[in-house]
Amino acid sequence: GHIVRNWKVRWFVLLQDKLLYYKIEGGKKEPSPKGRILLDGCTITCPCLEYENRPLLIKLKTKTNTDYFLECCSREERDSWALDITGAIHAGHPVQVQELHRMKNSFKLLENISLHHIVERMCDSSTGIKLTRNLEQGNRYKETFTGSALVDWLISNSFAVSRFEAVTLASMLMEENFIKPVGARSTEATRYSDLCEQFLDDSTALYMFAESSKKKSSSKEELQFNISELRGTIVKQGFLVKQGHKRKNWKVRRFVLRADPAFLHYYDPTKEENRPVGGFSLRGCLVSALEDNGVPAGVKGNVQGNLFKIITKNDIHYYIQASSKAERAQWIEAIKPLT
Repeated sequence: GHIVRNWKVRWFVLLQDKLLYYKIEGGKKEPSPKGRILLDGCTITCPCLEYENRPLLIKLKTKTNTDYFLECCSREERDSWALDITGAIHAGHPVQVQELHRMKNSFKLLENISLHHIVERMCDSSTGIKLTRNLEQGNRYKETFTGSALVDWLISNSFAVSRFEAVTLASMLMEENFIKPVGARSTEATRYSDLCEQFLDDSTALYMFAESSKKKSSSKEELQFNISELRGTIVKQGFLVKQGHKRKNWKVRRFVLRADPAFLHYYDPTKEENRPVGGFSLRGCLVSALEDNGVPAGVKGNVQGNLFKIITKNDIHYYIQASSKAERAQWIEAIKPLT
């Protein structure tokens, strides 16, 4: 409410340029709307984390700077309303509407992403993720947060633009031991071999910070790269998901394609130093798309699709997933001339 700051049930109807809301009397909505929110010039915030105990909020700010806080019944319903309202706000710009739907199932993470920076922000006492006590199957867990709360926090703080992307990012945080699952619900999910299925966007799945928010340095000898490899002109770069050679698990890596000399290097986004963790010459390589209607030999886990393979001249096989068929085609087209 605008005068008395209480919460009331209202029946909402979304039109092309406005959002109407009605009072409910005797289980039925009244014939005339109680009020309306004009969408022209509105900005929308979802998820809105201004109310700590109300995680299902949408915030609308009109062009006259009036704030509306709308609470939904579930995260699915909240995100569905937010997408449709955003579409109505941008109805005169069809390209923006198409982009919104595309982002819904993408994982084009920020180019300069640093997991260390994200964890530092998560630990901030005022703006970080809220730690609470939770009860699961009779067990009490202190200083935990739920999977869906982390996804909301990542989107709210502009580290991700969609829930799919935020889950991918949260999975990276867990894979690199910044956070860990606690309780049966979240621990069970870690048995899945696919990266994006190990973290649960769920209000009953519990997580907490690992004992050390920064991974201990690996005792393995670091890979050495010839400086000349990294002097080539950057042709293309971006995030892809790569299958490991030993554990056969999937990890998000930032790939950089260079020409003169032709090399493909990949970087660990959890490491702040700009040093590749792997790479190979493209001379003599074979690159090809793999069909989505079957998992080829050598590929483990639940593959989401958009898979392609690179075979080096030394017969080393690299399996890589893109976020879409179009992105896969772009990478293959960029790599082929350099082989």
